[in-house]
Amino acid sequence: MSRIFPHPLLTLALTLLWLLLTSFSLGHLILGFAVATVASRALSAIEPDRVPIRAVWPLVKLFFIVGGDIIRSNLAVAWLILTRGRHGKRRSGFVEIPLRLRAPAPLALLAIIITATPGTAWIEYDAETGVLLLHVFDMIETDDWVTLIGTRYENLLMEAFVG
Repeated sequence: MSRIFPHPLLTLALTLLWLLLTSFSLGHLILGFAVATVASRALSAIEPDRVPIRAVWPLVKLFFIVGGDIIRSNLAVAWLILTRGRHGKRRSGFVEIPLRLRAPAPLALLAIIITATPGTAWIEYDAETGVLLLHVFDMIETDDWVTLIGTRYENLLMEAFVG
């Protein structure tokens, strides 16, 4: 059963969605079910392997840290934009940050965290050297960013995923 319908709930939901978007008839039911079955099987072909989480507590901690950082960054960036940097010169820049993370799932989560935080953007990651290129809207010290990413985010992600 699971080989024919690898995601039965998805197949059912897509079939119902098809019927909601079209008129209900036997032909639309058959066509919608066929399209849903093909979509469900296509999803199972490209579905990534499950990522085992070794510890949940670091992820809970990370959730609250990132939430606070996003709020604080929003306020800081808004202040810089509204005051046009009158209280000191704003200087943007790029920082190279060496990462210990190598697994795709924690790296993807780190990319989401960095990009979701206003004032920072994940620019490039070199998988061979493990170096992340980060753009910072208001650069103060490059070493501060290396320490911040490493101790604030990377350590918790390594606890949760790598072990």
